[in-house]
Amino acid sequence: MIDFKGSMDAHEVNALREEVTAVLAVAKPGDRAVVRLESPGGVVHGYGLAASQLQRLRDKNIPLTVTVDKVAASGGYMMACVAEKIIAAPFAIVGSIGVVAQIPNFNRFLKSKDIDIELHTAGQYKRTLTLLGENTEEGRQKFREDLNETHHLFKEFVQRMRPALDIEQVATGEHWYGQQALEKGLVDEINTSDEVILGLMEGREVLNVRYMQRKKLIDRVTGSAAESADRLLLRWWQRGQKPLM
Repeated sequence: MIDFKGSMDAHEVNALREEVTAVLAVAKPGDRAVVRLESPGGVVHGYGLAASQLQRLRDKNIPLTVTVDKVAASGGYMMACVAEKIIAAPFAIVGSIGVVAQIPNFNRFLKSKDIDIELHTAGQYKRTLTLLGENTEEGRQKFREDLNETHHLFKEFVQRMRPALDIEQVATGEHWYGQQALEKGLVDEINTSDEVILGLMEGREVLNVRYMQRKKLIDRVTGSAAESADRLLLRWWQRGQKPLM
């Protein structure tokens, strides 16, 4: 059993890849993998990698079940749909197969203060929209095209994992609660992770796999401060540049 509680930047994938590797190293015929997943989604590349980590289990013919007690939306659902079986609690939030990006622009404010911004790029679409520069309609159009392409890839992935889905009906960006998600084919069963694990414990051993790094106290203190600053900068950068799923 693996626990994955994902954030917007999907940094938890670093631990997930170690946990999956550990499972693959010791798995025996007849073993199963269960992932307790909670995530509202986040950056495309992060959740794409997280889904690929779960795919490693499937590629080695290890039966994979994902349980969702609270939320598996957007990138979280991208991960969940890799599983052979998705089990959601009655009021778990599921779906949100869409892509979003919002970008503030301070160009007019800066001009009003007589502050000029110079942006130099090599490559026509190196920077389509910016936080500080003057955006163009061509840049906006290209940005929207990129969003639509990302959404198309997302839909293709979900359809490949769950061929029976009516992908056009569910890939609207909407989310549903567990029972509704079951009716639409987004999940396979309604139950809590607690009951699923209790059922698995009948006649077999259940192990919780968790990757942890031991750190000295000073490393934990300084690392937490640096990580907080990095996380703040990352969130600002993501809002300005990267679509979320």
